[in-house]
Amino acid sequence: MNEHTDILISVDVETAGPYPGRYSLLSIGACLVSDFESTFYVELQPVSLDVIPNALAVSGLTVEGLVERGEPPAAAMLKFADWLGSVCSHGSHPVFVGFNAPFDWMFVNEYFHRYLGYNPFGHNALDIKAYYAGRTGAAWSQTSLRHIAARYGGPPSLTHNALTDAIDQAGLMAAMLQEAPWRAEHGPHPLLEGHDEL
Repeated sequence: MNEHTDILISVDVETAGPYPGRYSLLSIGACLVSDFESTFYVELQPVSLDVIPNALAVSGLTVEGLVERGEPPAAAMLKFADWLGSVCSHGSHPVFVGFNAPFDWMFVNEYFHRYLGYNPFGHNALDIKAYYAGRTGAAWSQTSLRHIAARYGGPPSLTHNALTDAIDQAGLMAAMLQEAPWRAEHGPHPLLEGHDEL
C-alpha cells in the first residue's frame, strides 16, 4: 500500500446562489492550514446571470464587475489545480478543509469536473463544524463560528472575502489540531461508553 502525506487546504468560496449548475462560483480563496501565508485567490467570470441578491450583497462582488475582470472558469480552475500541485510535493495529497464544507465543496467539485474533468482533491473533504463536534462532543447547534471562535480564538463572524475567510478558518482548524486529545481532557467520550479499549 502506498502511503502519502495529507496536506490540509483551507478553502472558502463566494457564489451567486445556493447551488452550482444554475448559480455561479464567483471567487475561491485557499491557504495551507500549516502555513497561512501560502495562499491562493481567484475571481471567476459568472457562467449565468442568475443571482440571489443577498448572496452578492454579503461579498460585495457584482456580476457586471466579474464579467469584466474575472478569470474564465476553465482558466481559474487550472490555476487552482496548479497551485495545489505547487504546495503538494510528490507523495502528498490535498485534503479540502471548509467551514460548512459541503457548501464550498459542491461548487469546487462541480467546477473542477466541469472544466478540468477531474478534482485534484479526489473525494477528500473535511468539515470544520463536524470535526469540532466530534472533537468536543458539542451538539450540532453549538458548532456555529461564534461557538468555535469562543473556544479557539479568531473572529466570531466571516468577512465574506474568500481568502480572508479561508485564512481565518485555517486558524481555527490549526488550533483544534494542536489541542490535547479528548480522552486526555475528559476520559472516554460519552458516545463511546462501554468501549474503554478504544
